Amino acid sequence: MVGIELGSQFAIWANTLGLSMGYLGIFIISFISAATIIFPIPSFILVFTLGAVMNPWLVGLTAGIGNALGELTGYALGKGGGKILEKKYRKKTEKYRKWFKKDRVFPLIILFAATPLPDDIVGVICGMFNYDLKKFIVASLIGKIVMNLALAWGGYYGIRFILSVFGG
Repeated sequence: MVGIELGSQFAIWANTLGLSMGYLGIFIISFISAATIIFPIPSFILVFTLGAVMNPWLVGLTAGIGNALGELTGYALGKGGGKILEKKYRKKTEKYRKWFKKDRVFPLIILFAATPLPDDIVGVICGMFNYDLKKFIVASLIGKIVMNLALAWGGYYGIRFILSVFGG
């Protein structure tokens, strides 16, 4: 019950901030929502609704950049805390480390960032295995911008359609 109440309070605050501060507000909300690792805070509702009343290209781009930079908290957590996990699960991590060094990770980061899949876990693993930070940021940017552009344009056309049907 507390989680639902906190989520609705965040949604109200996010909409207010987004509308009052514009694109900077969208960036801040998107950054915060992606920076939370344990308790996810959805910014997709904000992107969807503000895509209908602001420029959807700029809403999607701004939210995507904020989300991608917020994902650095997971990477940092993996970088710092990964050593502890690696010592405890040495045999398992060696197996994954070999797979991780191949060129399969970049498209995987894009896939997780562009979908509702849990990309926080990918960020932690990337930090843990010292995946190149620049590649991680670029892949996260691509995926998050694609996802947020789709959300913003979905809001733009979706809300306009609903208003046209119901005479708004």
